[in-house]
Amino acid sequence: MSFQDRADAGRQLARALAGYKGQQPVVLALPRGGVSVAAEVATALDAPLDVILVRKIGVPFQPELAMGAVVDGDEPLVVRNEAVIRHAGIGEAAFQAVCDSELAEIERRRQRYLGGRERIEVAGRSAIVIDDGIATGATMRAALRATRLRKPKKLILAVPVAPTDGLAAMRREADEIVCIEAHADLGAIGYYYSDFRAVPDEAVIALLAQFPVRKEKPQSAA
Repeated sequence: MSFQDRADAGRQLARALAGYKGQQPVVLALPRGGVSVAAEVATALDAPLDVILVRKIGVPFQPELAMGAVVDGDEPLVVRNEAVIRHAGIGEAAFQAVCDSELAEIERRRQRYLGGRERIEVAGRSAIVIDDGIATGATMRAALRATRLRKPKKLILAVPVAPTDGLAAMRREADEIVCIEAHADLGAIGYYYSDFRAVPDEAVIALLAQFPVRKEKPQSAA
């Protein structure tokens, strides 16, 4: 096993991202597992922590197979995997039904995790987007595209483990990629963790509470 648990993975990732300390980055996590990783990075970089509410749109008869993803926002961003949609023979009505279901779950999580919490400003800052690993990459691709729309100065993808081909595809979405381990034949992300237990909502809420939103001092002009 490469990582004891998500906190250990976060500490290793934080060391790889140490150069961003003092540059006022913002750390954005994909719930739930990504929050446990990102909290360690945010602590090490003395950075604010926020979440990106993104959900995979799974094929109805094979939910683990992503035919797209959707990200929360004033206008939710939907990323479609047309190859999977065609191969699975999914019609537009069936796609939309799953998308609507995932949007409802995003709204539930937004109310539960964030409530009235103010969102972190991303524009003009280095945004570090973190998950506990990449499998198909559908949710991460959507998260990166949604973050790009918020106009960060630099967009960084940071994960403990990912497939090499998936990382290559992500280079079109992120300005920089930081990955501790890349494998040609990845298998399941959980294989690389000694402890990969599901992260409950309560743990996400508790971690976010450790990072209250604070007003950042503007960076001085160069």
